[in-house]
Amino acid sequence: MKIDAHSLPDDPEQLKRMLLELQQHMDEKLAEKDAQIHELLQAYNAKLAKEYAKKSEKMPGAGEVFNEAEGILDEHDKALLATSASVKTEKAKPKRRPLPAQLPRIEVVVDLEEDDKMCDYCQSPLHKIGDSSSEALEFVPAHIKVIKTIRPKYTCRHCEREGIESVVKTALMPATAIPKSIATPSLLSQIIMCKYQFGLPLYRQETMLGDIGIELSRQTMSSWMLRCADLLSPLYQRLKDVLLSQPVIHGDETSLNVINAEKATSYMWLYCCGDDKPGKGTNIVLFDYHNSRAGQCAVDFLDGYEGYMHVDGYKAYEQTNATLVACLAHMRRKFIEAKGNNKKTVKADVALNLIRKLYGLEHAIKDKSHDEKFKIRQRKAKPIVDELYQWLLKHKDKIPPKMALGEAITYAINQFEKFRRYLDDGRLSIDNNRAERAIKPFVIGRKNWLFSNTCNGAHASAILYSLVETAKANDLVVHDYISTCLQHIAEQPDNLEPLLPWNFSKARCR
Repeated sequence: MKIDAHSLPDDPEQLKRMLLELQQHMDEKLAEKDAQIHELLQAYNAKLAKEYAKKSEKMPGAGEVFNEAEGILDEHDKALLATSASVKTEKAKPKRRPLPAQLPRIEVVVDLEEDDKMCDYCQSPLHKIGDSSSEALEFVPAHIKVIKTIRPKYTCRHCEREGIESVVKTALMPATAIPKSIATPSLLSQIIMCKYQFGLPLYRQETMLGDIGIELSRQTMSSWMLRCADLLSPLYQRLKDVLLSQPVIHGDETSLNVINAEKATSYMWLYCCGDDKPGKGTNIVLFDYHNSRAGQCAVDFLDGYEGYMHVDGYKAYEQTNATLVACLAHMRRKFIEAKGNNKKTVKADVALNLIRKLYGLEHAIKDKSHDEKFKIRQRKAKPIVDELYQWLLKHKDKIPPKMALGEAITYAINQFEKFRRYLDDGRLSIDNNRAERAIKPFVIGRKNWLFSNTCNGAHASAILYSLVETAKANDLVVHDYISTCLQHIAEQPDNLEPLLPWNFSKARCR
C-alpha cells in the first residue's frame, strides 16, 4: 500500500492510530498467508500419502508438517489420552498347514540301493525300523474334453413298406444353458469365475485357451456372458427379494467406466447383508449398475425399504425410506488424514483414542447375542460416544474449518446423529466395513479389465458379480455353484429355492 507523505496528518495521536491499524492489517494478511501455506502443505502431504504411503489406518508415526492449533492439548485432552487402553497382541507364529486330505495322493518310494542296505561297521543286513515322509503339491493343467451327444433316430419299417409316411423319432436334446452352443455350464462357469472372481479379462482368457489349441474369441465369450446373465436374472431377483426382507442391510457405490454410455462415468451400486460368516445370518451381496450417482438409483432399488441401512456420508441415501446408520470407520479415516505423518501427539489423537476404545469394545463383544450387545453398548459404549461428541462440539469453533482437523470435526458432527444409532439395536454394526469388503473385489477387478463396452455388459457384470460374491460369502465353491445354477435354471426355471446359497448343499458344490 503506497502512502503519500504529504497527506499524512500532523497530529501524533492520529499517526499512532494509523500505524496501529496498518500493523493490524499486515498481521491479518500474514496470518491469512500462513493459513494458505499450511493448507497447501497439508494438501501436498495428503497427496503424497495417498500416492506413496502405506494405506493402513493405524496410528501414523513420523512427519514434518505440524500446526499449533491442531497440536496444543489442554488438560482435558491429556486426561482423555491418559486413559488410553493398551491392547497387546501376540504375533502368531507361521505354521504350515497339512495339505487337504481329499486330494488324490501318489506314493513315491525312495529307497536305498541293495548294496547300501548293509551295516557299514559289521556288514550285517540292515533292518527296517520305519519311514520318514513328506508331501509336495503337483499342479496338473486343466483337463478339457469334448462331450459328444448322440441321439439315435428311429422310424417304422412297416409303414415304409406299406407306403405310409413314417415319422422319425428321436429323443429331445437335453436342456443346456445356451442352446445350440458349444459351451457347457462348466465352461461358462470357468469363464465367469476367471473374470469376475479373479479379474482375468476375456482377451487374456482368449490367449490362454489359444495356448491349448482352442480358438474362442472374446466376442463369443462376451456374448455368452450376456446370455448367462439373462438366464441367472431370476435368481438375482429372488436374492434381491430376500435382501430387502432383512432388518439390516449395507450400501455403497463406486465408479465404473462404460464406453458407450451417455455419461462419461457410471456407477456400480452395492447392497449387502450378513457378516461374511457362513452359517451366521443371511449373506447376500448384490450389485446394481446405473449411469448415474443420483439418489433415485438407490430409491428405485430399495423400493420402499424401511429397515436400517449402513452407509457412508453420501447424501443421496437420505432420499430413501431406510433408517440410515453412519460409519465410524469413515470418521476415523478423516482424523487419520488430519494427523498425517506427525510423530507428536496432536488433538486428532484424542478423537482417535476414543474411537479406538469403541472398536476395542466391539471386538470384545463380537460373539455376543444381539440383546447382550445392546446392553453392553448402553453401559460401556454410550459414555464414550457422548464423550467423543462433547469433544467434537468443544473444538468445532477452535479449529479453522478449512484445516484437515476442522474438516474431520465437521464431518463427524454432521454424521454423528446417524452414527450413534448403532447403540439402539444390537443387530447394527459400528461401521460400514461389511459393504467396503464386499465391493473391494469389484474395485480390484476393475483395475484389470478397466471398463465395460456397453450398458448391457455392465448390467450383466452386476448380475454375475452378485452371484460370485454371494457364493463366496456363503463359503461355496464359485465354479461349482455357478455351473449348477446354470444347468438347474436351464432345466427348471421356475424352481429357484434349491439354488439359494443357504439351501445349496455343500456336498453338491465340492
